[in-house]
This record gives sequence, C-alpha cells and structure tokens, in this order.
Amino acid sequence: MPLTIPNLLTLLRLFAAPAVALVFVVLPRPLADAVAVTLFLGASLTDFLDGWIARRWNQQSEFGRMLDPIADKAMVTIALAVLMMLFGLDPWLLVPAAAIFLRETAVSGLREHLAGRVTIHVTQLAKWKTTVQMIAIGALFLAPWGDWARVGGLALIWLAAALTVITGVEYFRKALASPTMKEGS
Repeated sequence: MPLTIPNLLTLLRLFAAPAVALVFVVLPRPLADAVAVTLFLGASLTDFLDGWIARRWNQQSEFGRMLDPIADKAMVTIALAVLMMLFGLDPWLLVPAAAIFLRETAVSGLREHLAGRVTIHVTQLAKWKTTVQMIAIGALFLAPWGDWARVGGLALIWLAAALTVITGVEYFRKALASPTMKEGS
C-alpha cells in the first residue's frame, strides 16, 4: 500500500465511519450529535480531497481505487444506521435508507464478482449520488438544532436514494452488457 496523502485521507475516512457511531456510546447528547456531524462532514470532505489530490499530484493507486468506495460505503451505511437509531422507525428515513443499503450491497457484490475481469468506472452521476448522500446525512445529523435540517435532510435522502437506485441499475446494465457476463461466467 503506497502511503500517499490521498490514501491516508481515505484511511482517515474509513476510521471516522465507526467513530460517528461510537460518539453516541461515550458522549451525552447533544454533544454526541455535534461531534458526530463534525466527524461525518470532515470525513466527507476527505472524499473530495483524496480524489482531487490523487489526480492533481499523480498519486492514483490501485489501493486507493479499491479503498475509496469501501470508505464511502462505510461512512454512509454506519451513519444511516446511527440516524435510524436516533430517528426511530421513521418510514421517511427507513425507506430511502433501505434502498441505499440494498444498492450499495448489490454493487459491492457485483464489483467482487467482476474483479479482475471487467472494470466498471465510476460515473459522474455516481459521484453526485455520493455527494447528495453525504449532504443529506450531514443535514440529518443537524436535526436536533432545527426542523429545517430534518425536513431538508429527509428531502435530500429521498433524492439520494433515487440517484442511488438509478446508478445501481446503470452498474448492472453495464455489467450485463460486458462480454464476460454474456459468456455466462
């Protein structure tokens, strides 16, 4: 593993993911909420920075390409799990979160199945999907400080879920069109 700044930022994001949950174990609310949103938004910023720096400084690596989506998925899924605990079984959060969990799991499985045979590159829409997810989750962590954050966060998480499903369908469509999948592997 090359220890480049982009890879270190990605590792930071990966370690921040469980920390977002653990702050609710060790800190009282609303301090836990404040620390969680700070950790989450700071880690989300590293998602932009690691890719930008890697391209700008020519520090792209196979390790970074592999770890980046894992760190993104860890951040999103752990944060959504925490939010579902905080919000209870609110269908306005539960339904889009379930769609996001399903897509992320399915695409991870697809990537694993195709590893070494077919590369499906991240699309611009998938990057927007991740951005909207991160903003929505950040807003939902701010919900204790105002209804605007709860309402805005829930609207954005539905948009993120729609983008998540669309990009998931795109990945599967591209995979099914690949020669490897057509051969019945």
